[in-house]
Amino acid sequence: MATNDNIEPSAPPYSAQPTALQQQSSSSTDIGYPDEKNASAPVQYAVDPEKQSTQAGSLRGDGRSSLPTVILRLVERFFWKVVQVALFIVFSVWWIYGLVKYRHTDGKGWLIPSLIYIAICLRIFFNFVPSSLVMRPVRTVWKHTAVRVYDRVPTHLHHILAALIAVAVFLIGTFVPEETGDNTRANRAISVFGLMVMLGLLTLTSRNWKLIPWRTVIGGMLSQYIIAIFVLRTKAGYDIFKFISDMARALLGFAKDGLIFLTDEDLANSNWFLTGVIPAIIFFIALVQMLYHVGFLAWFIQKFAVFFFWSLRVSGAEAIVASATPFIGQGESAVLIRPFMDHLTKAEIHQIMTCGFATIAGSVLVAYIGMGLNPQALVSSCIMSIPATLAVSKMRWPETEEPITMGKVEVPKNEEDEETVNALHAFTNGSWLGLKIGATIVACLLTTIAFVALINGLLKWWGSYWGMVTDPLLVDENNKILSIQLILSYCLYPVAWLLGVPKQDLLSVAELIGTKVVINEFKAFADLVDPKQKFVDMLPRSKLIATYACCGFGNIGSLGIQIGVLSTISPKRSGDVVKVSISAFLCGVLCTLTSASIAGMLYNDGMIDMS
Repeated sequence: MATNDNIEPSAPPYSAQPTALQQQSSSSTDIGYPDEKNASAPVQYAVDPEKQSTQAGSLRGDGRSSLPTVILRLVERFFWKVVQVALFIVFSVWWIYGLVKYRHTDGKGWLIPSLIYIAICLRIFFNFVPSSLVMRPVRTVWKHTAVRVYDRVPTHLHHILAALIAVAVFLIGTFVPEETGDNTRANRAISVFGLMVMLGLLTLTSRNWKLIPWRTVIGGMLSQYIIAIFVLRTKAGYDIFKFISDMARALLGFAKDGLIFLTDEDLANSNWFLTGVIPAIIFFIALVQMLYHVGFLAWFIQKFAVFFFWSLRVSGAEAIVASATPFIGQGESAVLIRPFMDHLTKAEIHQIMTCGFATIAGSVLVAYIGMGLNPQALVSSCIMSIPATLAVSKMRWPETEEPITMGKVEVPKNEEDEETVNALHAFTNGSWLGLKIGATIVACLLTTIAFVALINGLLKWWGSYWGMVTDPLLVDENNKILSIQLILSYCLYPVAWLLGVPKQDLLSVAELIGTKVVINEFKAFADLVDPKQKFVDMLPRSKLIATYACCGFGNIGSLGIQIGVLSTISPKRSGDVVKVSISAFLCGVLCTLTSASIAGMLYNDGMIDMS
């Protein structure tokens, strides 16, 4: 009697041996016998899914798969493993060859290739080996060393000792280096004092200072300072962030090639914002959408989020948004947690909005680098903003509820991504999204600058009755045109001093910060690099501090953008979004000022030239 490979009846089979296709059909309809006479006593079949899938698609009655099917199945099973092994071999040869031939060559060296090689090897390694095999021993060592020391310290001394350690790191890193030029210890002391003033202001204005999570605050500020030291004081940090900024700058060249094809080379080489910035933004957003679809960006963001989740004890939603904002933007990062938006606490909404105001997105980062700004300062400021926003927001608006994402870090799938067929489809959709975002930026810039010009025109007319000049050619140190920027420059004069700006540049830096808040950071950066503006003559220390202070979306236009985006994602929480928006806006501006203050502590004329 013939035996079935994948379907075994519990009763004796009927005389005619069914084919595999008939067996599958009968099992799917729960029919035991084909004739109606025996239909009252159906036979139960035990289906082996693995064997059934092996025989699927085969019309052979003996249940054996055809040779092409077997080959295809083997290819599907081992293809990616073979690809990963091949990648390991190729990059191993590349790394060894580069290490031998180019380790002492300027522009190549050994550090960046080694880091890339290590990252690739680790990624491939953990595709074959569970991460628990590595992390379990690490956790065991950590539990029996650092945790034991921590547990022996009395609970009421934990925050005090942590604060003392953080203060010691700040003081040693700030005052030990030698004095050079205007970067005296007195100027650095002013920057330290300015940071203390900002933290004290946040504590005094906190909604409930007794609930401030000091572990998050201390850890956030210390992480921000360590990142700045790594970038501004070490050769390795400089090389790494220079490599990142060079790669970001290279994106401008790729977008420029597309613009040349659409127009001509002369137009592409012009210094217009419309032709120099918007194409790079469109291309970068399309690239981000593709990377997110294939899973790379989501994986990268999740790793960042896990680190800040466990180190700073914030909710999963807060960690995800804080980690994603510098890469994909203030509106797009909020979309990552769309399934949780209706259930977020007010403190979480405040944190999410603060993240948006405190940093710039990667899409405009490459554009600002192309304008000639300090690339290392821009890139490092974006990374520094991640722990800074967590610390500042939690001081101003401590958590009073129980977040549903506390204790887990999960990057939800985008609903639109489920309808995307492949990476090319995602790239195409990203191009359209980039076009919409680029058009939004152009429209916001046009209307905001025009509105500010209207107000300045009214102020200039009103100031003429007070003897103030109205002709730009007559402007000098004693004669000024009355404008919003002039008013804010005097209001923010003490802020510039608290950042450690040299005396002769205080009013200029204050004016740039005012321009950034009223109009946007692009206008402030454009003035900073414009050779026709007075800011070109500022000291290098002042330019660096101004770059950090203006590196964020903390402006009036972004306030409207964030309210619109979050209210669209979760209409039922629009009231809470508006309620916390002003506080989040001010906290976002303050985050960039804390980064500028830390830059003032660490910058000196003897450090690596970062211009």
